[in-house]
Amino acid sequence: MSQSSKILNTLAVTIVLLVSSATVVYSQDEKQKPKKQLPQGAPSILWREPANIESRDLLLGPGGERMKPDLSRLTFIKEEKGGYSKKYRVKDAKGRVWVAKLGKEAQSETAAVRLVWAVGYVTEINYLAPRVTIEGKGTFENVRFEARPENVDRFDEWRWTDNPFSGKRELQGLKVLMALLENWDLKDENNKILVVQNGNRNELHYIVSDLGTTFGKTGGQKSPVAFFKSIKGSRNEPNDYVNDQFIDGVEGNIVRLDYSGKNSDMMRDITVEDAKWIGGLLSRLSDRQLQDAFRAANYSASEVDMLARSVRKRINELTSLQPQSATVSTKPLRE
Repeated sequence: MSQSSKILNTLAVTIVLLVSSATVVYSQDEKQKPKKQLPQGAPSILWREPANIESRDLLLGPGGERMKPDLSRLTFIKEEKGGYSKKYRVKDAKGRVWVAKLGKEAQSETAAVRLVWAVGYVTEINYLAPRVTIEGKGTFENVRFEARPENVDRFDEWRWTDNPFSGKRELQGLKVLMALLENWDLKDENNKILVVQNGNRNELHYIVSDLGTTFGKTGGQKSPVAFFKSIKGSRNEPNDYVNDQFIDGVEGNIVRLDYSGKNSDMMRDITVEDAKWIGGLLSRLSDRQLQDAFRAANYSASEVDMLARSVRKRINELTSLQPQSATVSTKPLRE
């Protein structure tokens, strides 16, 4: 056997041994970390009837005053992987754990969570800090802090097209709300199931966990990086938001939403009743409450006014919908 053949044989044996070793380690890790199972018998919750929409505090949001982070000292724990934005897991001065999101999505997500929560949907708990220092990482502006409470266990995604609420009014209303917010990134991995300990029982909260791709517009954008992949809209661009169309019209009893984000096919079965239902809930919010959602996200005074007016306009579009002849509109459905 030639010298080169011996070298090749040695390399082949080495590769086989490495692969085998890696396989064994992987298998052992799998045995040590079995996939978590959702608790049996726990109720699944997407939305609860909100009795107090008119009095909800959209400045503080779902966590209220009680859950506000103590930002006097933030200890870095680790960097969170994945997603568009840089995120750090940190501990505040009271020892509570948060995920701090930096960058463009922080403002839009903070405002969006408040509007989703205001009409009864279960959500994350978050706050925005206009300026904050994270030890060892630096000082940043407009940082969103998302709570990681000890009584909440995070599980994998739920699917828009296969979940316990398919065909129900609350899921249809959530779709409309996502279109109203211009949330174009409706991929399943942005949804989470939270197992929440509520007293002596567990609840399964089905949430849209990532709401950063809101308050821009859907469609017409291209990414300059990542192999020139197409993206489906802009994020946190108030001018885009106020100038984008929301509803194309009504055909029969089906509302044609001007939406071209991910999973857009699921927007094609929205009835007038679905849209008016969620519009009715949103209409109970005062102008001050709408403004507070954007104040909480540290938008400028002019942006707060502009965004709140645009949301009100969209709410009015929903509440004024009426069934029409199926021949009223000839505009093709958007892909």
